[in-house]
Amino acid sequence: MSHKYTTLFKWINVIADHCLLNLILFISLRVVYPYNSIMSVYDYRLILVLFNLSWFYCSNVFGIYKSILKHEAVPVLTANVASLGLFYIFTINIKIILPNIHIYATPLLIFLFAFTISIIICRLSFLAVRKYKKKVWFNTNNIIIVGAGSAGVELYKLLASKPQLGENVLGLFTDDNFNHAFDLKILGRVDDCIDYAKENNVHEIYCTLPNTERSKISMLMQLADNNFIRFRLVPDVKGAFDQNLKVELFGYMPVLVPRQEPLENKANEILKRAFDILFSSLIILFLLSWLVPLLAIIIKADSKGPVFFKQLRSGKNNKPFYCIKFRSMSVNINCDSKQACKGDMRITRVGKFIRKTSIDELPQFFNVLMGDMSVVGPRPHMLKHTQDYSQLINNYMVRHFLTPGITGWAQVLGYRGETKETTAMLNRVQADIWYLENWSLVLDLKIVLMTVRQVFKGDENAF
Repeated sequence: MSHKYTTLFKWINVIADHCLLNLILFISLRVVYPYNSIMSVYDYRLILVLFNLSWFYCSNVFGIYKSILKHEAVPVLTANVASLGLFYIFTINIKIILPNIHIYATPLLIFLFAFTISIIICRLSFLAVRKYKKKVWFNTNNIIIVGAGSAGVELYKLLASKPQLGENVLGLFTDDNFNHAFDLKILGRVDDCIDYAKENNVHEIYCTLPNTERSKISMLMQLADNNFIRFRLVPDVKGAFDQNLKVELFGYMPVLVPRQEPLENKANEILKRAFDILFSSLIILFLLSWLVPLLAIIIKADSKGPVFFKQLRSGKNNKPFYCIKFRSMSVNINCDSKQACKGDMRITRVGKFIRKTSIDELPQFFNVLMGDMSVVGPRPHMLKHTQDYSQLINNYMVRHFLTPGITGWAQVLGYRGETKETTAMLNRVQADIWYLENWSLVLDLKIVLMTVRQVFKGDENAF
């Protein structure tokens, strides 16, 4: 059912949201304040176009209308909140973009408040109605699954656990001796499925039989067509690969992708880069502008050597770059091969403090501004470690699909500091790959806040 109505309800939500936007904007600018005291007709029309285009872009960046009947409630609401946050940035800075436009702060704030409340109420209402759509919207599809292999069992459990999808799975048909401990409803043998479908008003048959059963699949497909029952083929790709695969279409050719990467989307990449530039600029302007000269004096007084320590690290696509830090060690020949460890004699007195508080990492905001690093991402490793661990850990190099970060998901989970054992690095790599597959601007903000809390709280792995 859901695949038939997804597009319909996507556009219902799109149109409803834009109608709300225009109505609230009209009330805020034309009714709350007298027409002549606010803006000209030209300004009003320009604001109207800009706000609509901004919301269209923000909603698409976070995909709030994509698969609106399938996504869980929490991700849907999270995406909406993130879209509203990005929309605030665009609308509040309208005067910077267009300084000659006449719009006052009060009607703008009234609009943003009313629009936010309206969007949240509408989305909560839609989710509530969606949950009970069996009763109030339309009849659900009766479906059966043919084949009880890994794909059939997984499909059965998925549909049975997600009633919002609107698919009423009646049971499975299989010729195998099946272990009923899985608590699945076996309706009969494969040859019985068409007769059962005709007698029980089945709308669709999902076939998960292996490719070796081509003749049987072709026969079932023909019989389903003859009896006006839609036939769906579900390939068992998990039987060959121990991970979830995403299907993309190149024309009519399906291509299996081993992982989802949100930052492959150019809009997301631009959004993350804009956040990096804004955040690093603020840190450099308001913190490093006075901290660098102060620490330069302290570091120089404490030990001989340069103020900054530059080291080649592995960057995006494994391209080396010079990572900048405040020098926290005495000058030594092992800096490019030996990790810092607890009680390391190379660490200076000042170095102990700035490493413990992570102050030594702050110059990397210059790396962020130059584009070599991001505020959030996998921590860049020394070239030797990249070479060594790439031979020991599967998927180690996957983390280099991303721009390295000052902080990251692995770091806030506690996977930082010295890696004495391979398992310590493995945990870090797994966390980095999870971040790669689940990136969002909201997640970046969460990691930044967790990092700040971690700095003030202290981390036993920071030494």
